[in-house]
Amino acid sequence: MGWVAAVARLRARREPGVLVTVATVRGHAPRRAGAKLVVGRTGTWGSIGGGNIEAVAIDRARELNGAADPEPELMEFALNDKVTGRHGVQCCGGAVTVLLEPLPVVQAVAVFGVGHVGLELARILARHDLDLHLVDSRPDMLTDERLGVLVDAVAQVHVHHTPLLPEAVLGELPPGTHVLIMTHDHAEDAALCDAALRTAGLGSIGLIGSSAKWSRFRQRLATEGGHDAAAIDRITTPIGLTGITGKEPATIAVSVAADLLRTFEQDRPWVVPNTIAEVAYPTAAGSV
Repeated sequence: MGWVAAVARLRARREPGVLVTVATVRGHAPRRAGAKLVVGRTGTWGSIGGGNIEAVAIDRARELNGAADPEPELMEFALNDKVTGRHGVQCCGGAVTVLLEPLPVVQAVAVFGVGHVGLELARILARHDLDLHLVDSRPDMLTDERLGVLVDAVAQVHVHHTPLLPEAVLGELPPGTHVLIMTHDHAEDAALCDAALRTAGLGSIGLIGSSAKWSRFRQRLATEGGHDAAAIDRITTPIGLTGITGKEPATIAVSVAADLLRTFEQDRPWVVPNTIAEVAYPTAAGSV
């Protein structure tokens, strides 16, 4: 399997990985600059030359896979018989620099309701590296022509046609998916809110609408749904930044997207920025 396919497989599995690339070569080395290796939690694909170089890089990549917020790193290998590496000696006579680039599990967002606001929101979110799920019970909202504005998306866009029970999609979403409920039908919104509270492992749950709508929903979720106050409080409504009050679809979408991006930032662990010295991994006792 090539490295591009390996990266795609890790993303589909929502598994972190590291892309390892031979960045520079001086003198003799097992592989030329540009050789790549992909390291997952348990598997590897490709090669940067085998031996100590590859073994040490895999060890470090596995450490990065377990880190909270890993940064790219450079590793330098002296390839001579005077340097004994962790996994043996390589004495090709040159020197190699290897770049390790973490491939984190990206955020996932599900937008239920791809009407005027939902489509504008999808256009904004599609410019970010995330998994974007678009769900609507109306087939005409999810046509190729209408979603053509997303053709150059950075995000991985997943379209769900659900004419009967859109809430069934909730159980198919990746763990941690942030859910935004903004369908054309208040009854559908209510069913989605109830189902979302019953679905384990979701991220944030947001509902578009007025305070009057939420008052009715809250009562129904308690009396008919049997949810307690703490569970119901998982739903955020209204959604978006409170200081933005415009009602145009694009304005609402910008507000909702900005609030969601802020949630993403809050999800990330606080990490002190690395210095250049910290980014460069200590010279590996590697050798060719």
